[in-house]
Amino acid sequence: MRGPLVVKRAFSEPLLLLAAFGAILLATTTLVALTMYASSIADAGVRRAMETASFRQTAAVVSTPVTAETFPRYDRAVRDELTRAYGTAPAFTTSFRSDSYVMPGQDGEPQPELLRFGSHDGLDRHARLVSGSWPRPGPGPVEAALSLPAASAAGLEVGREFTTKGRLDPRPVTVRVVGVFQLDDPAGERWANEQLLSRGVERGEFTTYGPLMIPRETFLARFATSVNATWTAEPDLSALTPERLRPLAGALAGVGDRLKEGGCATCSATGRLPEILTQLDTASLVARSTMLIPVLQLLLLAAYALMLTARLLAEHRRMEVALLRSRGAGTGRLAALAGGEALLVALPCAVVAPFLGPPLLTLVSALPWIRSAGVRLTPSADLGTFLVSFAVALAAAGLLALPALAGARRTYVEEQAARGRGGRGLVERAGADLALLVVAGLAIWQLRRYGAPVTVTAGGGLGIDPLIISGPALALLTGGMLGLRLVPRVSRLAARITSRRRSLAPALGAWQVSRRPLTYAGPALLLTMAIAIGVVSMATAATWRASQLDQARHQAGADLRLSGPPDGPELGALGRGTAFTALPGVTAFSPAFRGQSDVSGASALLLGLDAARLGELFHLRPDLSDRPVAELSRALAGARPGGLELPGEPVTLSVRAEADAALPARLVLSDALGVWRDLPLGTLRPGDNRVDLDLRELAGRTGKITYPLTLRGVIAGASREAASLKVTGVSAGGREVPGATASIGAGDRPAGAAFGTAAAPGPLPVVLTADLAAALKLSPGQTGPASIDRRVLQVTVVGVVDSMPTAAAGQQALLADWGTLQAYELAGAQPPRPATEWWLAAADPAPARAALRERPAWDVTVVDERELAAALQDDPLASGLQGALMLGFGAALVFAALGFLVNAAVAARERRAEFAVLRALGTGSRQLFGLLAVEQAFVVGLSLAAGTGLAVAVAALVVPHIVLTGQASAVTPGVLLEIPWGATALMLAAVAAVLFAIVAGLARRLRRGQILEDR
Repeated sequence: MRGPLVVKRAFSEPLLLLAAFGAILLATTTLVALTMYASSIADAGVRRAMETASFRQTAAVVSTPVTAETFPRYDRAVRDELTRAYGTAPAFTTSFRSDSYVMPGQDGEPQPELLRFGSHDGLDRHARLVSGSWPRPGPGPVEAALSLPAASAAGLEVGREFTTKGRLDPRPVTVRVVGVFQLDDPAGERWANEQLLSRGVERGEFTTYGPLMIPRETFLARFATSVNATWTAEPDLSALTPERLRPLAGALAGVGDRLKEGGCATCSATGRLPEILTQLDTASLVARSTMLIPVLQLLLLAAYALMLTARLLAEHRRMEVALLRSRGAGTGRLAALAGGEALLVALPCAVVAPFLGPPLLTLVSALPWIRSAGVRLTPSADLGTFLVSFAVALAAAGLLALPALAGARRTYVEEQAARGRGGRGLVERAGADLALLVVAGLAIWQLRRYGAPVTVTAGGGLGIDPLIISGPALALLTGGMLGLRLVPRVSRLAARITSRRRSLAPALGAWQVSRRPLTYAGPALLLTMAIAIGVVSMATAATWRASQLDQARHQAGADLRLSGPPDGPELGALGRGTAFTALPGVTAFSPAFRGQSDVSGASALLLGLDAARLGELFHLRPDLSDRPVAELSRALAGARPGGLELPGEPVTLSVRAEADAALPARLVLSDALGVWRDLPLGTLRPGDNRVDLDLRELAGRTGKITYPLTLRGVIAGASREAASLKVTGVSAGGREVPGATASIGAGDRPAGAAFGTAAAPGPLPVVLTADLAAALKLSPGQTGPASIDRRVLQVTVVGVVDSMPTAAAGQQALLADWGTLQAYELAGAQPPRPATEWWLAAADPAPARAALRERPAWDVTVVDERELAAALQDDPLASGLQGALMLGFGAALVFAALGFLVNAAVAARERRAEFAVLRALGTGSRQLFGLLAVEQAFVVGLSLAAGTGLAVAVAALVVPHIVLTGQASAVTPGVLLEIPWGATALMLAAVAAVLFAIVAGLARRLRRGQILEDR
């Protein structure tokens, strides 16, 4: 064969060189794909975060007092500065609010109702006209439009013309109402700082209506007398890349200071975008760093697989190299041959890998959690991918040539003497596996301590800690190397056991393994690491998915959690429950109070729920509590409140009462759903009083009350002197309520009395978070004092939880029964807690969620556990690790199969003389197949068992600490390791089947004599 010696030499060993080519091609392609994947995930994560960010999160707001003279200068400065910060001009909206003006007809009154004027650029894009037209600038009366709620409350209609005067500006202003509009989303974040515009009226010390919206030109000409101007910048962040996150955050954070330095001393810049960008940059860095963990695992596996192939190649050419050296070939010549041969194999892989990476990523993008995340992995080969490919290929070429270079100095005699040497391997003899164990332990300890592979650098920034990210890979390598120490011991034990049996194949196979343990140790380590990587990858993916569901359940608390104003105009205080419990699919419900409270001087979440419904509603992960939810449900129910049920479905109430002094009083009642409400009786005068109450207001405009209603009690306000109040009777819808009497002795503090028979409340049963229980120095079963909203109560701790559902990470919380909590409020003469939320159980929340979307007037904020779980799982930064793990998992199994095939084939070929002797002695084909099967079964069985055990140990140490939120923060509740044993068993069975199929194929070739024939 003519041609260069390197090519001739390479074609002389086609099997080993083909195996080396496959290993290098697989390594370069997978690592190039992982590089592309990490970059694509980071870009997709930033893009998704910006697409889903709310108006309040992305908008930058600058405000300052202006006059008609100063506004042009400030306007130009604000627009220029924000444009420089963003790099491109954002969409600007300028709005103004005037001073107060007196309502027409109330000039001269001591406390008149007020009007305000305003202007908002592009208001017609966010509102629709109900009647009339939008105002236009011009001479004559000021044309104005106002919102429908403001027009209804102030009694202003289209065409109305009036004159008003400012409280600070006495010049009269003639106004003509030309339009009435309705905001598209009155409760939206765009109007969060403009409550008057969204509501139409503000009631406080003064009642203010408006604002009457006028064109900007009119406002600057008539009303800009040192009034507040606000610029809102809405940037287009669709093209934002991870590299621009921190620079943009820094530029936006300094806008306010630069405006002040530029002459706008009163300019105030606010916005949450710098904080969000900084957090997103950290999350992006953490996501990329955690993806390096499977990359390093794959690098170690690829390096070891290649070194096995290189060792086999060097072993096969030991005598050839020694003969070449004895015939005058120097070390340089031999090194050039080995290096040229390695480059001949590696360079084509370096060229091809960048073009194979994108199709491989297309397969990854078909994974359900990657596809649902909206990540479109369509990268193409660029300079960076070629650099990675060539770097990996050159490193692989060096590993392939290294064993040949190490043996280039031996002579023929030295090679003959070295053949057949056994004993322990060099790594084991040097104790390097124990040293690596120490390093891996330190890396994992740091990972568990810091919670992510990102730490603060010496310069104060964030960087990837190479020791931390290498910890899992080092742990797998070290565990596998320590497992090699078992090979000689287990093989000797197996040899002793099988030698006592009469069968030839098991005894001969076990003796063969015990005689040459290092020959089998290499494939065993490769298989062990591959299996361990596969099991760890599956455990990480399963743990991540389980954690997302746990987070969604914890954040939602129930299948559906509805919040909003407890006394809204559409449904009222008692109409909300009627509407919510009638939603399609709802199977259980509870009104709830959820809010921040002062508990013994600390801010804690106070949660009141119907204890009887906890089992159906309360999503508490079992490991977070010292008692099951069913036991907590029974223990939480305390003294039940008394009351008098009202007959029928009354819409009016008449209360008769006697007082010996002027006393403010409130009547407390509840509906059939458990919602408590207090109704003001006004200030009762001395003597007999009769107060008529219209209950229809409790249902709002369109709501319905769920009957029957129950009278709970009456509360009298504080009095400067001792006084008494006696309720002498109550009639509901004209029917007298039997037993509706109560007596109260009032003093310097409010006092209350309950209707009907009610047991005196004992200690309040509560469930506390562990940190709050420690702060109160109370343990489960103990009773002690606790100050709740500055009111000292005796509480009994019936349970302690690590974290309360709906509470933020590290937030102290307290849970009490809804009815018991209300009874305690009534006993303490406090108004009942409003139903700030409704917790609903539904087998399928989708119909209820759809019904709520069709009723925006209900003003409901919905937390849907399923939607929340989908959003968490769809976050590219949080889910990105899963795709990287699957890539590494697939590559690891291919490496294992390839390495096993090559080692088994080469071992069988090198023993062809031994097999020929055995055949000559009468050993049959079945016995030879049994011999091969026993030898390889030893490798496969030991590797599967050791790899699974190693994976479980590494997963328990590592996986809970690399599963983070999309914001790169610790997960609440804590991560629980989830090993999918069913899928793991199937994977192990599939791997074993493939490996034994390889053995069967070798045996078939053995029977045909293809391995035994001399060349």
